[in-house]
Amino acid sequence: MHSWNNTDVPYFILMGLTDAEDIQLVLFVLFLLIYLVTVLGNAGMIMVIHLDAQLHTPMYFFLSHLSFIDLSYSTVITPKTIENLLTSNKKISYLNCFTQLYFFILLGAAECFLLSSMAYDRYVAICNPLHYPVVMSTRRCWSLLVGSYLVGFADSLVNRLCTSRLHFCNSNVIHHFFCDSSPIFALSCTDTHDIEIIIVFFSTATLMVSLIMLSVSYVSILSTIMKINSASGKRKAFSTCASHLMAVTIFYSTMIFTYLKPSTSYSLGKDQVASVFYTIVTPMLNPLIYSLRNKEVKNAVLRLLQKREGSRT
Repeated sequence: MHSWNNTDVPYFILMGLTDAEDIQLVLFVLFLLIYLVTVLGNAGMIMVIHLDAQLHTPMYFFLSHLSFIDLSYSTVITPKTIENLLTSNKKISYLNCFTQLYFFILLGAAECFLLSSMAYDRYVAICNPLHYPVVMSTRRCWSLLVGSYLVGFADSLVNRLCTSRLHFCNSNVIHHFFCDSSPIFALSCTDTHDIEIIIVFFSTATLMVSLIMLSVSYVSILSTIMKINSASGKRKAFSTCASHLMAVTIFYSTMIFTYLKPSTSYSLGKDQVASVFYTIVTPMLNPLIYSLRNKEVKNAVLRLLQKREGSRT
């Protein structure tokens, strides 16, 4: 614990999830395994999509970039969390703390709109299949992808400009396992009311706009599926978006629980559990969801393995 009489804070201390050493060891092993699966799963998904020509479609174009964002998202948070669980040195420099916050917001906001873009892709594929190749052109796909990153950049830039106005006078101890806005605001001796309103506005706008896009796409998809006469046709149509719908539900439910609520209802314990889920667990789950529930990905893996075996013989 350190106190400061001025605003020159050279570093922060991340208190982490628990002080109990036995629990820290369990969490270290668990998070390390999760991170390894995350890296292997997302890197493997990117490699399979890149190497298999049959997966060079808009749907897998977006999925490869979702894997890239999940891999980056997890790498921004998890290694430092693992390090803090293993060592007694829980320091993070001022620069590294706000760099972590910047990329956390950038990648999180970009993922919101990338998931919306993937929903739009499924909407066109199911509701307007004859025009799908024209509507989801290479140019359209890249526009949606770049737009997702630009939204993330704008959101993180606003957050960074706002947090740069904060002063820390009394303590540098962050009661969280990574540098997030709420626990950083709790440390500041600056009046954060106006800053929080600005950040909440942009965060809410990001989540709500992407949710509206998702909702409109899926209402149209469900409406089209319900008009299909055969049960097998309905199952086939729904299976094309089931994995995406599952990933969206997991991601948005924890994000909404954490961020779309007033700061007065901030609960350290509950927010940390939700934060662990969407920063550490969800990036691991996405490639598993898409690979285990997707025959095309399984077949692509088999083709690559057979090709590799054939090249050896």
